[in-house]
Amino acid sequence: MGITKRDNDGHGRLGSILSGLAVAVGCVLFLGGFAWAAVEYRPYTVPTNSMDPTVKAGDRVLAQRISGGDVRRGDVVVFSDADWGDLPMLKRVVGVGGDRIACCDAAGRLTVNGRPIEEPYVHGMLGGRASSTDFEATVPQGQLFLLGDERSGSLDSRVHLQDPAQGSVPRTAVDARVDAVAWPWGGMIDRPSSFAALPGGVSAPGPLAPLLVAVAGGALLIFGGAAYPPVAEAIAKRRRSALRHEEASAHAG
Repeated sequence: MGITKRDNDGHGRLGSILSGLAVAVGCVLFLGGFAWAAVEYRPYTVPTNSMDPTVKAGDRVLAQRISGGDVRRGDVVVFSDADWGDLPMLKRVVGVGGDRIACCDAAGRLTVNGRPIEEPYVHGMLGGRASSTDFEATVPQGQLFLLGDERSGSLDSRVHLQDPAQGSVPRTAVDARVDAVAWPWGGMIDRPSSFAALPGGVSAPGPLAPLLVAVAGGALLIFGGAAYPPVAEAIAKRRRSALRHEEASAHAG
């Protein structure tokens, strides 16, 4: 009986150590994930439906803080520019410095440097066209050409074609790149594969996915570690009760 008790005590001490370690690691992952996310990301509330159906008015999005030099074609960015009202806006980058943007080709598609771009995210294409009006622009160096996904109603670079920069905005106007719709949860925003073959390719995904894994994993470790002691004690009590019952039955027999 004495040996059994020492074994059980040893298992209990090991379990307590492991549960404490799980809680500690969980706290590091959970709090560290939130802290990293606070540094990397900013929340924005979408003001209009100009990016429908990718994001809708009232959606809460998470946008990674980046510099304008990190922007690639296909990115959905948050930017502000004095010529556009000096308010935060969300649009999709379809052209960078040196690009010739035109619409539409014989199939109604947008073209970049003569290459047709498939845009499955575009909503409300009138008659199968990527834009309700034809246009053409050459993007100056250091600038970005921006369109909304809701082409029939978005006020974007097409409205500013007569400006000196032919509707483009400086890269420095970009504050962040949208990675996901957080509320209501709409998931990660993919980088369009149609831009991948162009020089520079598309941007790599931000760290949001591993951050979510870290936070979720940390929460599970905290919960599991905290739940272990009372669960283990309840199991031990049941075993002791069963053992006493067996001993009482043996004495009675």
